[in-house]
Amino acid sequence: MRNLFRLLLTVLICIFCVSAVSAKMLKASITAVPNYLFGSWRVVSQRIETDSPMSFKDKGLDLWNLSRDNDVITLSNPFSGASAQIQINSVNKNHIIFSKTGKYDNKVLSDTVSIKVGKESFTGTDELRLDTVSDVDGKIIKSETAIYSIRGEKIAGQSVIGN
Repeated sequence: MRNLFRLLLTVLICIFCVSAVSAKMLKASITAVPNYLFGSWRVVSQRIETDSPMSFKDKGLDLWNLSRDNDVITLSNPFSGASAQIQINSVNKNHIIFSKTGKYDNKVLSDTVSIKVGKESFTGTDELRLDTVSDVDGKIIKSETAIYSIRGEKIAGQSVIGN
């Protein structure tokens, strides 16, 4: 009975430690994002690959506002009116990968952005997946994908205003 109790206690301690480490890792990835990522960026995109040229435009020009409130990072676009919380997938110095998902009627658009960011600019890719979902059973009817090369130029934010 004593050995069973020790085993149970050991398992519970291991579960608690893994949970605590996982929580710290998620928070660390958000705090590891360099402050110069936040602000307003002029973003130029060029489609480099797609399986659906009719659904994804060839070139784009957007404005990204990246802001942070505690552990929540939001990307908004005043041109389109879109706004989404982003999930930080990884941070390695100035290389950042983040993703976001938005639902529009019966479509779900997922972005995975991979950028190398500096104080005044960034370069990278944006991989998009557009799923059309059935109104009847919620299953994916069609998936379309595109990859864009993206370049961003800082137009407002910490490094531009001297902070």
